Amino acid sequence: MIDITQALPRSEPEEQHISSAGILSFLDGLQEQGIELHSLMVLRHGTVVAEGWWQPYQPDGIHLLYSLSKSFTATAAGFAIAEGLLSLDDKVLAFFPDQAPAAPSDFQRRLELRHLLSMATGHREDTLERAITVDPEDWVRGFLSIQPEEEPGSIFAYNNGATFMVSAIVQQVTGQRVLNYLRPRLLHPLGITDAYWQQDPQGRNIGYSGLHLSTESIARFGQLFLQGGQWQGEQLLPEGWAELASTIHVANDQEENPDWSQGYGFQFWRGRHGTYRGDGAYGQFSVVMPEQDAVLATTSATENMQAILDLAWTRLLPAMHDSAPAAQPGAAAELAERLANLAIAPVDAADDAAASASTATVWLPSPSQQPVNAPPIERVTVEAVDDEFQLTLALDGADYELRCRPGCWTENKTGLIPMLGDAAEASGGWTGADTFTAEIAFTRTPHRLQVTCRTGETGGVFELGWNAIPLGSVR
Repeated sequence: MIDITQALPRSEPEEQHISSAGILSFLDGLQEQGIELHSLMVLRHGTVVAEGWWQPYQPDGIHLLYSLSKSFTATAAGFAIAEGLLSLDDKVLAFFPDQAPAAPSDFQRRLELRHLLSMATGHREDTLERAITVDPEDWVRGFLSIQPEEEPGSIFAYNNGATFMVSAIVQQVTGQRVLNYLRPRLLHPLGITDAYWQQDPQGRNIGYSGLHLSTESIARFGQLFLQGGQWQGEQLLPEGWAELASTIHVANDQEENPDWSQGYGFQFWRGRHGTYRGDGAYGQFSVVMPEQDAVLATTSATENMQAILDLAWTRLLPAMHDSAPAAQPGAAAELAERLANLAIAPVDAADDAAASASTATVWLPSPSQQPVNAPPIERVTVEAVDDEFQLTLALDGADYELRCRPGCWTENKTGLIPMLGDAAEASGGWTGADTFTAEIAFTRTPHRLQVTCRTGETGGVFELGWNAIPLGSVR
C-alpha cells in the first residue's frame, strides 16, 4: 500500500553520483544570465540532491504552473481511458451534441481526442481567444464553432483551446472537474494535498493553465513519469501511459527554440538529450531525464525559458556520472550554504531616505505609457506607521493596503489583482530624496509588480512595472 506520508529521500549530490560543483555552476549560470528562479529541485535516482527557494517564495507555497498544467490534464484523460470512459479514437463532437455546429465540416467530424492531446487538431493557430470571443460564457461551444483549416492529425499548432477541450471532455464523462477526478487517482497517492485549479464560466477546470502546486509536487509528478508510472512499487498511472504520453505523436520542427522542436507527445514536449517535460510560461518546469535517471523541477519568472534548459544541458548533465565523481573539497558545503540563502533582492532604501519621508505621500499615475496589462491604479499613498510603511493603492474605487519595509519582505494578503491570488509579499522604502519604491510579489504566481513614485516640480507621479506580463502568453 502506498504511504502518502512518505517524504522523498534526501542525500548529498555526490551520494547519487552528481557533483555539487556542477549544481553550483548551474546556479551561477542562472545568476549570470539574469534568470529569476523562484524554486529548484534536482532529483537523481529518486533522491533529492538539491533544493532551494528564493525568498519570499517558500517550500510549502503553491505556485501557478501555467501550461505545465496541461500535462496533468492529459494524465486525467489517461485515467479515464484506462477506466473505459474514453478512447483516443472518440470523436470530439460526440461529447457535446448540444454545442456542436448545425453543419460541421468534414474536418470537424473527424476531430478525435488523440488530436486534442497532441496539439494536432488541424487548426493553424491557437483557438482559445477566438473561442472565448465567440461565446464568452461557453468556451466549448466557441471552440466547436472554429473550423480546422487542415486535416486533424496533419500539423502541429500550439493550441490552448485543444487542452481546454480535453478538460471539458474529462468532466463530461466523469461528472467531476479534472482536479477532483485526479485527487484520489494521482494527487493523494503522491502525497499532494494542496492544489488549486482555475475554472471557466461553466465551472470547468480550464486545463491548459491555472493549476497551482508546490515545487515538490512538480518534482514528484516528474519522478512518477520517470519511473514509468510506478510509485512505491505500485503502478499508479495506467500501464503504459507514461511511455505513450511522452512519445512523439506529431512533428513540430517549425518551432524556433531547439527544445521546442523535438516533437510533441500528449501534452508533453520532447527535448534534447532524450528528455521530455511538462512546461509552463515563465519557466515552470518538470523535466524528465531518463538517460540520467534524473528530474529537474523549477518555478520561475523569466521569458528566456530556453536558457534554463541550455544551462541544464551544459552544466547539470555533465555533472551526472555513473560512479562517484572526484572529490571537490568544500563544494558540498558551499552548495548547501548557497541553497539555504537564496533570495529575490528586496528594495534597499537609501541611507538618507528616512529624512525625506514627509516629502510626498500621495502620487497620481504618470502620463507616460504604463506596461501592457498593468492594473489601472488611480492613486498611491504612503504613510509611515511605526517601523514600516503602509502602501495604499486605489483601484476601481477601492483602497488596497499593504505593509512594507526596506531590506526585507513582509507578508500581506491583498485582493488587488484577483487572478494572481491574495498572497503577496511586499518590500519598499525611500530609495532617494524624492523617490519611494515598492515591490509586490504575488507569491502564488511568477509575477511581481513594481511601483516607483517620484516627486518633481509638477507634483508626485508613479509608474508601474512587471517582472513578467501576467496576461500574455500561457505556453
